[in-house]
Amino acid sequence: MSSAYQQLSAIFQRLSRFSHLSAIAGCDMQTTMPPGGSRARGEALAEMSVLQHEILTDKRVGDLIQEAEQQSLNDVDRANLLEIRRAYQQATLLPASLVEAKSIAGSHCEHAWRQQRPANDWKGFSANLKEVVRLSREEAQLRADANGSSRYDALLDVFEPGMTSAKLDSTFGELKTWLPDLLQQVVEKQSQQEIIHPKGPFPVNAQRELGLDIMKVLGFDFNHGRLDVSAHPFCGGVPEDVRITTRYNENEFLSAMMGVIHETGHARYEQNLPQQWRGQPVALARSTAIHESQSLFMEMQLGRSREFLQRMLPQVKIQMGDQPALQSDNFVRLTQQVKPGYIRVDADELSYPAHVVLRYEIERALIEGEIEVDDIPALWDEKMQQSLGIDTRGNYRDGCMQDIHWTDGAFGYFPTYTLGAMYAAQLFQAVKKAIPQLSELIREGDLQPVFNWLQQNIWQHGSRFSTEQLLLNATGEALNPHYFRQHLEQRYLHN
Repeated sequence: MSSAYQQLSAIFQRLSRFSHLSAIAGCDMQTTMPPGGSRARGEALAEMSVLQHEILTDKRVGDLIQEAEQQSLNDVDRANLLEIRRAYQQATLLPASLVEAKSIAGSHCEHAWRQQRPANDWKGFSANLKEVVRLSREEAQLRADANGSSRYDALLDVFEPGMTSAKLDSTFGELKTWLPDLLQQVVEKQSQQEIIHPKGPFPVNAQRELGLDIMKVLGFDFNHGRLDVSAHPFCGGVPEDVRITTRYNENEFLSAMMGVIHETGHARYEQNLPQQWRGQPVALARSTAIHESQSLFMEMQLGRSREFLQRMLPQVKIQMGDQPALQSDNFVRLTQQVKPGYIRVDADELSYPAHVVLRYEIERALIEGEIEVDDIPALWDEKMQQSLGIDTRGNYRDGCMQDIHWTDGAFGYFPTYTLGAMYAAQLFQAVKKAIPQLSELIREGDLQPVFNWLQQNIWQHGSRFSTEQLLLNATGEALNPHYFRQHLEQRYLHN
């Protein structure tokens, strides 16, 4: 007879296959599904969520976990059992009716957002968002009651286990003491530089080909993934079938190009998670911030470096056509240009943390009940004025309606972007220490040593270690935001 642990493994293998189908159906929903399919797809995904929830919350699973904890297990199986218990505890907190209601409300809000955002329709959007917030608060309260935390910390823990708003307040509070001044210094410095902007149009097909060229250089496995188009760039699917997307603008190509590099970072992590543990929670990505560290490692640390940009410039010229703006130094200045703007996903890496801190502060207050949905636009404008000097009054499309995350109740997600940037800077510093000839290798396009380092230190471990332990093993220390500041100052003030 199978042991308790073996029975649990079989249950989670089954859940993994259901998750596979949900992930692919979700990707299709955001890329190729016709608008008329929205309602039926949302209901089908909700039904799948309920089915998985019922399997996971079966009392038998809890009994098997208790039995398995008495078994003699190796380190990996013990780590997997820890993740199984965490998944079970998280799921049993929520009634199936709430899981279903939240899934349907999220699908409805997200699909309506696609038309409401271009129309600047805050009134229509906010009506849907209020239901998502109501259900998210209900979920947060259930989670908070179970672990004795605040409502927001309970949701934050879903995305970033072990992280708290107290730690974020300290980390982001310190960031806010130096970032505005650095931003001002860099903007002033760059105002004295002449930058030639590329002249379009840049056909979508040419931009797509450039993206595919870059994905090849970054080692993307096209036998297990593809590139599509969506309203909001994302990486989805499953390790065996990773779907990444970008969006194109024929008037400029850098946004799509950098979007592809970013999502390829996510994809490389997914494609290289431990195959021998597939179907088990321990084989999944460690945390949302670690996932983001992989995309920002590729986009910010590597992709916007002078060496990588010069390596890719010949391909850029082939696809976009040669012109003065694509002279080497100017091309580097273009991609390293700091210019505070409305849109988070298009923001430079210096402005980006300000976008994240703004969202963190608003969503925390929203979940804690300190503000309501109707308060968001005014707060958004106030914080954008303070941090970036930008007026968003009446411009909901480029303000509080620009992101997709709140539409499906992903509260607690936004902080992981800047945590990921900090992890990425620390990891890249460790790579430079491990590979002294790194700059030369990047210029030559030989990135395999970098990928080998990531495979050895991050990718192959899945969720075997906690985030803190994974970072400690890879870099020799826990999170140290100093490396992020050092990176920004070196690239934008001293380069």
